[in-house]
Amino acid sequence: MKLEWSHTVLNIKDSVKILQFYTKTLGFNLSDRGPLAENGPEIIFVSQDSDEHHQLAFIVGREDVDKSTSLNHLSFRVKTFDEVYEVKERLDSADVEYLPLCHGNALSLYFNDPEGNGIEVFFDTPWDVAQPQGVVWDTSLTEKEALEWVERTFEKEPTFAKREESAREFVNRK
Repeated sequence: MKLEWSHTVLNIKDSVKILQFYTKTLGFNLSDRGPLAENGPEIIFVSQDSDEHHQLAFIVGREDVDKSTSLNHLSFRVKTFDEVYEVKERLDSADVEYLPLCHGNALSLYFNDPEGNGIEVFFDTPWDVAQPQGVVWDTSLTEKEALEWVERTFEKEPTFAKREESAREFVNRK
């Protein structure tokens, strides 16, 4: 059996702020919304994939956004470095703080939505390296410069290898 990620549902308090952030800043599209049941809380569905009704859903009714949840973060893979840069530009435009973190195998941006839910957007590098790893990277670098930096930064790690040459189990081979 292979389970594939389908969607995440978050409890939220402010649907206006959340929808503004996920649609305008992150580029999701509203696909549906309505009450869960008669007189029940509203559920809102969003997606970026036309083949997926929803990748995220939000249930309006969270009482206190200051209380932590068990969610650490949602993680989204993008196919190109330019898409990471586009997310960075959108976050800059929306005045959202982010942490650019490189894991050797990925260049990531970590940030929070308006209610403090953690989000990661990442681009796979061509390498594999044992985890956990985390080094802040310079988002002003071009793709070529960033990948050269990743290689220089992680090449001394004993497990660092091209993804397709890695001997480690569970390496996502494309």
